[in-house]
Amino acid sequence: MDPLSALITLTNFVLIPAFAYGSQLALGALGITLIYSILRFSHFAHGDIMAFGTMVVIYTTWALQSAGITGGGVLPTALMAIPVGIAAMVVYLLVVDRLVYRYFRQVKAKPLIFVMASLGVMFVTNGLTRLFIGTSERRFEDGQRFIFSVREFREWSGLAEGLALRSAQAITILAALLVMLALFWFLTRTKSGKSMRAYSDNEDLALLSGINPERVVVITWVIVAALVVTAGTLYGLDKGFRPINYFQLLLPMFAAAIVGGLGSPIGAIVGGYVVAFSEMGITYAWRRFFSHMLPEGMAPDGMMQLLPVDYKFAVTFAILVIVLIFRPTGIFRGKSI
Repeated sequence: MDPLSALITLTNFVLIPAFAYGSQLALGALGITLIYSILRFSHFAHGDIMAFGTMVVIYTTWALQSAGITGGGVLPTALMAIPVGIAAMVVYLLVVDRLVYRYFRQVKAKPLIFVMASLGVMFVTNGLTRLFIGTSERRFEDGQRFIFSVREFREWSGLAEGLALRSAQAITILAALLVMLALFWFLTRTKSGKSMRAYSDNEDLALLSGINPERVVVITWVIVAALVVTAGTLYGLDKGFRPINYFQLLLPMFAAAIVGGLGSPIGAIVGGYVVAFSEMGITYAWRRFFSHMLPEGMAPDGMMQLLPVDYKFAVTFAILVIVLIFRPTGIFRGKSI
């Protein structure tokens, strides 16, 4: 038995990837939660606007690299391109809001109408992204790939099992933490953030208090733009960019928001990690882990994998169905769906 090697194996193949993936989902789910709680509809274009914003970051990254401007050490050039992506996404979302969503707000349309409108925005945005950047995979990371590699860890520790930490994973976890802290500070400490919370809790009372609803809407879209571009860029650095991958992220992000409690920012973060660890844990082949945990001669023969990796979205869908049946308000009792 070698529990230390088992822990290193689990950390390398489950814990670190799940924390990175969960951070990406949490940022995306926060955007969904803000739109649902403040603008009061489910935004089905969320995955595709994430792809569109990331596309702008990629083109800006390539332009910076062509000009000889690059990141240093483990920091990729794409981090410098994120503000440009956010600015472009703010403009895009405000134009979409003015052309599409604003009219339905003015006529007090039902949430289902907003959902159908967001589906239209989804198809248009998806088409624009495919038109500009194509459908093939794009890689835009640069700089040092690993904080430390498996070989370096083995030489340092003298252990048989190795542990690696990729730069994209470390940056994702740290950046997501900073963005989450900044968002909660904004919502709880600033006048604009408090106005958004008041508008979310009681729209009529907020209007009577002198809160400008259009200003709240603009601030919401600005924050959503920052969240989706940051999440999309981190996901692309970690796993590569393909427009279809961002469309497929829609289900895990919605599942994260619903599991945590749709309308609860804390719930969106917790839900992101619940979904990520569930996907990783159920699709991971546990044979190597239990080979270290069990006495010699009792190592399992099979892969001990509950589901293949191709079925990870089935895990997310199953979690979503279970939560909707038994606790539709989610872990932190968000707004009932």
